[in-house]
Amino acid sequence: MSLAADMLKPTEAAVVARVALRDVNRAIDERILPEGFFSIDDGRHVAALACTFIAFYFETAKRLTSEERLFAIREAGARLTKFHVLAHSLASLPEKDWIVQHEFITIDLGPFARRTTKRMERLLAARDAVIADPDVLGGTPVLRGTRVPVYDVAASVAAGLPMDRILAAYPSLDADKVDLATIYAEANPARGRPRTREELPEGARSVAERRVPRRRPAG
Repeated sequence: MSLAADMLKPTEAAVVARVALRDVNRAIDERILPEGFFSIDDGRHVAALACTFIAFYFETAKRLTSEERLFAIREAGARLTKFHVLAHSLASLPEKDWIVQHEFITIDLGPFARRTTKRMERLLAARDAVIADPDVLGGTPVLRGTRVPVYDVAASVAAGLPMDRILAAYPSLDADKVDLATIYAEANPARGRPRTREELPEGARSVAERRVPRRRPAG
């Protein structure tokens, strides 16, 4: 069984590993990931389990040498391949098997595995929370059970609006759904130019309004 069975887009892998998209591409281009943990045959994809290695490699850059990090990834990768862990979950690998000995240094990848497992669960929850139905807003991705566009919610978060204002604008949402919308939008960046329309998107309501008079041209 291939370790690439459960594959993520680079943008999804970046969310799970909590690194920049360029770091995911670097992990592929520089063969930081072992063979079988990524694919470039039909577009770039990364095995879900590889996110642990990506997070480990870049988060420990200031503490471990490149040689030490690559050694740990190769050793742990070989264990995953041997036990076909990808067919189950990260939790299937015993805790001791995340510990690698490199000369006089002991390296534990366990904390990275646990963190990426939790983030992968949130990504899966985000996928399930969003639908794109041609009969609902023309197929615009919305949160399930609502007509609230995912990217509008994510844009509000990115703009720094406080949670209470976002929830007031979208009464059908709660803080968890806002978080899932943000995760989904980050993992699936919207294509095209950003929204320029002035009216509120369907599903939102105005909680404060301030009109600014237009300036008349001089002369």
